[in-house]
Amino acid sequence: MKTDVLIIGGGVIGSAIAHQLCKYNVDVTLVEKESDVCTGTSKANSSMLHDGYNVDKHKLKGQLCLKATKEIYADLCKELHVDLNIIGSIVAGFEDKDMETINHQMEMAKENGIQGMKILTREEMLAAEPNMNPEVKFGLLDPNTGVLNPFELTMGLAENAVLNGAKVYLNTEVTDIVVKDQKIDSVVTTNGTFYPKVVINSAGLYSDKIAAMVEEIDFTVKPRKGQYFLFDKQYGDHVKHAIYSAPTAFSKGMIILPTTEGNILAGSNAELMDDKTDFATTADALNNIYGTMIHKLYPKLPRMGDVTTAFAGLRAVSDTEDFIISHAKTVRGMINLAGIQSPGLSSAPAIAEMVEGLVREVGQDLDWSEKKDYVIGRPAPIVLNKLSYEERSQLIAENPDYGQIICRCESISKGEILDAIRRPIPATSLDSIKRRTRAGMGRCQGGFCGPRVVGIIEQELGISPLEVTKRGKESRILAMRAKELALQEGGSHEKIKL
Repeated sequence: MKTDVLIIGGGVIGSAIAHQLCKYNVDVTLVEKESDVCTGTSKANSSMLHDGYNVDKHKLKGQLCLKATKEIYADLCKELHVDLNIIGSIVAGFEDKDMETINHQMEMAKENGIQGMKILTREEMLAAEPNMNPEVKFGLLDPNTGVLNPFELTMGLAENAVLNGAKVYLNTEVTDIVVKDQKIDSVVTTNGTFYPKVVINSAGLYSDKIAAMVEEIDFTVKPRKGQYFLFDKQYGDHVKHAIYSAPTAFSKGMIILPTTEGNILAGSNAELMDDKTDFATTADALNNIYGTMIHKLYPKLPRMGDVTTAFAGLRAVSDTEDFIISHAKTVRGMINLAGIQSPGLSSAPAIAEMVEGLVREVGQDLDWSEKKDYVIGRPAPIVLNKLSYEERSQLIAENPDYGQIICRCESISKGEILDAIRRPIPATSLDSIKRRTRAGMGRCQGGFCGPRVVGIIEQELGISPLEVTKRGKESRILAMRAKELALQEGGSHEKIKL
């Protein structure tokens, strides 16, 4: 399969690059080894958009974060129909020594040109956050911080790219890259061989592995695990801003924030790991997060009971502790992106523009004319619980599937689930349905709606229920039919018929 540009990795960075390049008459292909986009680092982060008040502007990640302004993001989210809430952030200070950190960050904000920063007194803190621990002494307010759903952003970017001609291949893992005469010749995958003019390596945790397929590299990428709590929606108004604990040497500090969906997200710690597949949560880490941060900041938030779920994400950390975005040193046509950790989500539009410039340097023979039929954004997904009563009634009258509620916790209809399966990048597993629609994200975590979603996937895709998976590959929901199990245990067809 020939293509102008092959992007390896379907996270927010790979999807943002595809979205950027599809503005031109360039043939773009994206391959992702998992069964959906946004299944790695991008799906499990703090969902925050930083304005860069505390970044080191001498590092590449600081420069790109400062370039991707909230105005750019506001326009992008409007086009893609992605919710963006500018709620502001506050660094909470409980010890006198914290004021030294706050003063330092205030100076960084001035140096980085960020406006509106303010040091808050105890009284101002409690007025802004009435449920906060009254022992708080002061804080630093940044009114520019935003929150969004990173999966919806990634999906919006990728779907827009597909609408503008990009081809997305899921379940497609790169196994080899062939180099001839110091140029990329072909990329071998589990789904065939591609012949691109330019390869963009945005493989996240595996970007070092991909880069090492073409030359000897001088960097490594390791996972830094962060674990999170997600609280039930009944606590949705408990926290008003994104609240930081005091920063550490490896983190801006742990965070508590209200999500765009009405939950409270809290975490995360930072554990440097070796295993790039270890997404397990641990009692020790969660207890530490709760005791040292959550309970200290908001004593009324529970440790258990109303915690909907706990989960972990892995950030791709280079040994330079900075973004690596550059041409391969010895092979023409290969562009590597590695170590895109925080503020990677905030920097995504600026990273995509930078990569476009690198592609132009090695792809002068590509057609860089702008598409005359370019599609801006994507159709707005139907979200039933955002519609008025009159709008819902009209929709249900036109299509009764929207009147059949499948997920009671989140009020998700059969029509919304069918829409997810039929979108430009189709949902084909329980997790991909969940991320697009929130079916299964409520209190019961899919206990009620899970079997019903399996049935809808089975019918819509025309597959056996035994083929339906949780997250693709071998994560099948059902092992065998009850009749087959009975036969294994010594039953007979005759007994089963009775």
